[in-house]
Amino acid sequence: MELVKHLNWRYAAKRMTGEKIPQDKLDYILEAIRLSASSAGLQPYSVVIVEDPEVRKTLQAAANNQPQITESSHLLVFAAWENTTAEKIDEYMNLIATERNVPVENLAQFENSLKKNRLSRSQEDNLKWASRQVYIALGTALAAAAEMRIDTTPMEGFNPDRFDEILNLKEKGLRSTVILALGYRDKEKDPLASVKKVRRQKEHLFINV
Repeated sequence: MELVKHLNWRYAAKRMTGEKIPQDKLDYILEAIRLSASSAGLQPYSVVIVEDPEVRKTLQAAANNQPQITESSHLLVFAAWENTTAEKIDEYMNLIATERNVPVENLAQFENSLKKNRLSRSQEDNLKWASRQVYIALGTALAAAAEMRIDTTPMEGFNPDRFDEILNLKEKGLRSTVILALGYRDKEKDPLASVKKVRRQKEHLFINV
């Protein structure tokens, strides 16, 4: 019931005050992202946390000059892996072995299955798959931020190639997928701050079979 209450409070803020988020609340949101669901637990993405005002000003020009880019406390850029490689899967297997204190050899069946599934696909298919995984993490971030009473604005309206260039993402094997502004709503400047939340009625949204 608490989650539904927080989601009713949440909306995509159009203007923000620039006030900084307390570090503990930011850490909570980031930890929720880290713990988010992901296919096979692989988490084929990274999240770039942008605070630098000059960098954000440059990014804003590549994001249709949306004010939240510079008015937010922090800007998160969710960047999908450009490709899923055997090396990345090996790294993941070693992490599992370390965290669960088991020999990596015990994970051979899981490793082979994951490699067969992912390495047989094209780079384009793997990027599309990784991008879908990003959106699961984004949803978790939205819910966690709402719980902390931190406003958010998820955005796709930006030039990914330009973001990749500014943040040097291609050199890291990453492609920017979606961005999330975190901060506090500006009730005086945002015309949507006080309007009723509108969503489709459940009888029109859900289909029982």
